[in-house]
Amino acid sequence: MQQIEDAKNFFEEHNPSSPELAKATLLFNTGKDSLQNEFRVLLSRHGQPVPPTMVLELIAAEDEDFPSDNVSLSLSQMPESAMEDLTEIAKWLKDHSKTLDFIDIYHATRSIVLKKSLELMKEHLRRNAAPSSGNFSPMVTAGKAHKLKDTPRGRTGSNLRPVVARKGSSASQSSKGEASGRKYNTLAPDFNVDLDSEIENYLYCVSGLLKLMQSEALIMTGIIPGEHQRKTFDKITEKAMTMIFQDGEAISSAAKRAVLKHDYTAVLTVFPVAKHLSQIRPEFEETLQGTTPTTRSKLPTLIASLETTGAKALEEFFDVVKNDPDKSNMPRDGTVHELTSNALTFLEHFLDYIDTTAAMLTAHRDQGYSAKTTDVEANKRQVSNYVAKVLGALSLNLDQKAKTYSDQYLGAIFLLNNYHFILKSLERYDLTKLVIISTPDIESHYAEIIKEQKREYSKSWNKVLSHILETNKPMSSQRMALEAAKLKDKERQQIKDKFKEQFTYKVKDKKERQQIKDIFKGFNQDFEELYKTQKSYAIPHAELRAALRKENKDLIVQPYQVFRDKYMLINFTKNPNKYMKLTTEMVAAYIDRFFDITA
Repeated sequence: MQQIEDAKNFFEEHNPSSPELAKATLLFNTGKDSLQNEFRVLLSRHGQPVPPTMVLELIAAEDEDFPSDNVSLSLSQMPESAMEDLTEIAKWLKDHSKTLDFIDIYHATRSIVLKKSLELMKEHLRRNAAPSSGNFSPMVTAGKAHKLKDTPRGRTGSNLRPVVARKGSSASQSSKGEASGRKYNTLAPDFNVDLDSEIENYLYCVSGLLKLMQSEALIMTGIIPGEHQRKTFDKITEKAMTMIFQDGEAISSAAKRAVLKHDYTAVLTVFPVAKHLSQIRPEFEETLQGTTPTTRSKLPTLIASLETTGAKALEEFFDVVKNDPDKSNMPRDGTVHELTSNALTFLEHFLDYIDTTAAMLTAHRDQGYSAKTTDVEANKRQVSNYVAKVLGALSLNLDQKAKTYSDQYLGAIFLLNNYHFILKSLERYDLTKLVIISTPDIESHYAEIIKEQKREYSKSWNKVLSHILETNKPMSSQRMALEAAKLKDKERQQIKDKFKEQFTYKVKDKKERQQIKDIFKGFNQDFEELYKTQKSYAIPHAELRAALRKENKDLIVQPYQVFRDKYMLINFTKNPNKYMKLTTEMVAAYIDRFFDITA
C-alpha cells in the first residue's frame, strides 16, 4: 500500500491526466477498502462475548476476603497478534485515509460485544441463582449471597452481597417467639419469591458492566487514536449502559409504585442497590472521564432516584407507625402487636445501611438533593435521630391502642409485652448503640416504663388481697403468725405448738363465724376468677413470663400463708376443707399456670 500510494502521489504531481494515475488511485482505494474490511473481519473474528464466569472471576478477585494471583485482570478475548494487526491497520488508515470509517466499524462491533457479554451474564445469573428456600419475606431473608454454579467456590465478592435482611437476623425468631403471628398488611406484604436474587443479580451486572467497560478502555487504547478515544468509548458503552441502567430504573420505579400503595418495605430492595451504586460510583466516574455529560449522569441520576424513593418510603413509614389507626387487629391475649414487631425488624436493616439511610434522609430534607458526606459519625447521628423519632411515634401509638382494652390489666400486659419486646429487640439487633447516640437514656427509659406497667398490672391482685390483708382485725395473733411465716417449717410448728392454747379458740358468735367463712369464700372465688382470666393472657418472652409469675407469688403467697395459718388455729367451722381448700402450694401452682392458655 505504501508503494501504491507513492506511485499515486508521483502521477498526481507529474502527470495528473495519465491513465496510470487512475489505475494507481483505483488500486489504492481497493487496497484501502481491503484493509478496512480486514479490520472489520479481525474485529468480528475475535469479538466473542466474554464468558460470564470470567467476569465473575474478575469481580471475585478484587474481594479482599478472597485474594487471588491467578486471575487475569484483562477480559480481552483478542489474541495479541490480532491486536497488533488491528493497531497497525488503524494507524495506517488514520494516516493515509481521508475518512475515519474504521472508527465507526470499531465502536459498532465492540458495542455489540459489550452488550452481548452483559446479556449472557444476566442469563447466567438468572439460570444459576440458588433457589430461595421457605416463604420469602424481605424481613426474614438470609443475607448470604446465592451460590452460583460454575462460579469459583468462595468467590462471591464481599461488596456484592446485597443484604435484604441482615445476616443472623432475629426477625424470624421474634415473629415466632414474641409476635402474635398475624400479618400487618401495610408493613409486611407478600413479596415475590425471586426478589432478592433479582436484586443480587442486578448488583453483579452493575459490577460486571464496570469491569467490561474498563477492559474495553484498555483494548481501545492501542487501536483508536487518542483524540478519538473518548467519543468512541462513549458510543461503545452507550447500549450496554442504557440496558443496565434501565434495569435499575425498573427497580426504582417498582419501589416507587409500592410506596404509593403504602408498601414501605419496598425500600428494603432499594437499600442494597443504592449502597452498591454509591460505593462503585468513584470507579464509574473515573472510567467515564471524557465521555458526554449524558453518559456520565446516568449513574448519579439513578442513585438520586433511588434515594428519593427511599426518602419517601422512610417518611411514610414514620407516618404509619405514628398514625396507624387499626384497632380491629388488637391481640386478644395482650401479646406483641404486629406493628411493633414489624417496625423493629424494619429498623434493624438500617445497621447495614447507615450511609445509605442518611443519604435518603438528606434527600428528603433537601427535597431530592442529596448532599453527600463521608462523615460516618454525622451519618450515624442522623439515622439515630430518625430511629428515635420512630420509636417515639410507636410508643404514642401503643399507648393509644392499649386504651381500647376493656380490661385495664390486659392493657397493662399489652404495654408490658410491647415495651419489653422493643427493649430486647434494640439489644438483640445492636440497635441500642445506634439509638443512644441521640437518646443516651433510651434503655433506662424503657426499663422504667416496663416497671410502671408491672406496677399497673399488680393492681389486678387488689381484690384478692383485700380478703386476706385484714387491717381491721386485732393484730396480736396475726403479727405472731407473720413472724412465724419468716421461719423454717420446723421452727414455725414449734411456735404454733407453744402458743396453740393461746391461738386456738372457738368462735362462738355466729355472725363472726359467717364473716370468716365469707372471707375464705371471697378469696377462693376471686382467685379462681383471676386465674381463669389471666391464664388467657399471653407473655411470650420466657424470662419475662417467669419473672412476672415470681412477682405474683411474692405478692400473694406469703400473705395468704399468714392468713391461712391464722385461721387454721381458729375453730370457725366443722368443715374447714370447704373454706380452706387452697393450700399455699396450690396457690403457687395455679400462678405457675398464669399466661398459659393451654393450662
